[in-house]
Order: sequence, then structure tokens, then C-alpha cells
Amino acid sequence: MKRALGFLCASLALCTLFSAGHAGDKGKTKDKAKKDAGFVAIFNGKDIDDWKISYGSKGKDKSSWKVVDGVIVSDGEVSHLFSPRGDYENFEVKAELNISDKGNSGFYFRTAFGPGFPKGYEAQVNASHGDPVRTGSIYNHVKIFKNYHKPDEWFRYHLKVIGNRIWVTVNDELLYEYVDQGNTHKTGHFAFQQHNQGSVVKIRSLEVKELPSSAKKSKK
Repeated sequence: MKRALGFLCASLALCTLFSAGHAGDKGKTKDKAKKDAGFVAIFNGKDIDDWKISYGSKGKDKSSWKVVDGVIVSDGEVSHLFSPRGDYENFEVKAELNISDKGNSGFYFRTAFGPGFPKGYEAQVNASHGDPVRTGSIYNHVKIFKNYHKPDEWFRYHLKVIGNRIWVTVNDELLYEYVDQGNTHKTGHFAFQQHNQGSVVKIRSLEVKELPSSAKKSKK
């Protein structure tokens, strides 16, 4: 009888532990779903067939943008990869990126498709390149010289853009809010830069949550 009672108590304890753990998993799933509510994947994790590429002066042959094991990879000559849509205005956008040692890249937003370096905002992607302007900077607007991640290490960019206000977060740390008095770029694509041969840039996720248009707000 004692053995039976002991077995029963142990069984009940395991069931309680399992239930608690299962409930905890459900809670985490709900929290994550709530946190990510409204975000839509731009990169589908499979291909970049609908994306656009602007090549450098040396032509298409030496530029390389491809998907390897669910990750966008580029290691060729100067070029830029643009999102299929080019009408993003106000939004929150999240990307997971990786840049090689001595590599240099950029995460563009509200940018125009075209040759050369795109006309748009560029969130710098750089941990150890000779250019001292590091990840977290908005090129030609805000300069950051501190390293917020290591080369060859995945990191997270989170940008919030409303009108002429831009919030920049790296690895869940809000770095600053920038107000562009010139309201330089109002709509456009997202894009990624292959700065020079020898750099290896990788992108494994890109998600956006679109926010109300500034034009709609101004009418109220």
C-alpha cells in the first residue's frame, strides 16, 4: 500500500510539473505572439525572386546575392538588394544581420531604387571595417563610433520611423531618437548593401509593421 501511495504521489508530482511547464510554454508563446503582432515578413526565408538588385559599375557577373540555408548572403562586388515594395512610409522594421570581419554594409530604409549608392536613409552595418562609423549610425545624419556587436556575430536592428522621427535600437537597446529637420526621405524601399568585394553580409530575417500615414494624421 505504501509503495502504491508513493507511486501515486510521484505520478501526481510529475503531472503537476508537466502541466506547469506546459502552461509556461503557452504563456511564452502568447507573449511572443502579442509582441510580434502586426509584423509581416518581407523575406520569406526561401528566395529573393521578387526582390530587385542594383549592380555596381562592374556589372552583374561579379555581384552575388543568394539564399543559403534560409539566409540571404552576399559577398560580391558593390550592389544593393531592394525589397519588392517601394512605398513604405511610417513603420517599425526588424532585421537580423551579420557582417564579416572588416566587412561593411548598410540597411537602407525609405530609399529609392537606382544605380550607385541609393538615395535614402542608411543604417550602418559595420563592426570592424576601416570606416569608424559603426552599426547604429544613420549615415550622413548620426555617427556612432562604439561597437554594439562583434564581426561575424548575429545582431538585431529595430527601427521605428514616423514622419521625420527615427528611433534606432540595436540588440534591444534603444540608442537614440533622431529628428531629421529636413525630412529628407519620405517613402521608399528597404535595401541591403554589398559595399565591396571581401565583405560578407548575411540577412536571416526582415519584418515590418506598417503604421498610419503622416498624411492621414495631418488631415485630422
